[in-house]
Amino acid sequence: MTPTVDQRAAREIEHGRMLAAGDTEAIWGWTTPAGLSRARRRAAMIIDGAGLAPGVRALEIGCGTGLFTEFFAGTGAHIVAVDISPELLEHARRRNLAGDAVRFVCGRFEECDLPGPFDAIVGSSVLHHLDVQRSVARIFELLRPGGTMAFVEPNMLNPQVFLERRLCRLPIFSYVSPDETAFVRWTLAALLERAGFTGVTIRPHDWLHPATPATLIGAVRALGAALEWAPLVREFSGSHLILARRPT
Repeated sequence: MTPTVDQRAAREIEHGRMLAAGDTEAIWGWTTPAGLSRARRRAAMIIDGAGLAPGVRALEIGCGTGLFTEFFAGTGAHIVAVDISPELLEHARRRNLAGDAVRFVCGRFEECDLPGPFDAIVGSSVLHHLDVQRSVARIFELLRPGGTMAFVEPNMLNPQVFLERRLCRLPIFSYVSPDETAFVRWTLAALLERAGFTGVTIRPHDWLHPATPATLIGAVRALGAALEWAPLVREFSGSHLILARRPT
């Protein structure tokens, strides 16, 4: 049975509480040498795609512990960062990011009172936790004409991602919340275009697993770069870079 909006939100809050009680970023795979390399590359792709720079007003959805917020704020952009989990936001606030650069907001993105319009709306691994149609419509509404959205999200065609979503109740996949999904890029592109976005680009990428030994990161990166350009094979990459623009 499809959960109601309130049920889904309650489960996401509970999941955030569970994550915050542990080593959250280790659970997500960001603390290993390969994980840190993935995080830096992911942040750079979002920053470049969204055009984050001094003077840009940006909204980050699902900021969690603030790992990516810190990367985004480092560009000089002003960031409003929203998350549904008060416990994860406590971790983010402990980063002591400059108050004039970052404002944290706790609440459900689809219903938060947010100070739009924004030049850019960004996020890492968050849209697949939300009601996608409602969220995409809200992103469109909050962007200024000509504004850009830039996200990185899991690819449902990746074997590990597929198994995580189908077997999320197994203890080995406890880091996966019960209602989250992943995306097939053609379906998501069609949804974004129906919502009114233009310049929709969804690029499969990411072959570096967080468990990759430090000595192999360079070799796996080089192989991954080739696979990301290989027809058909690239469709099984771990993630999608998602870019789209609200028309002027």
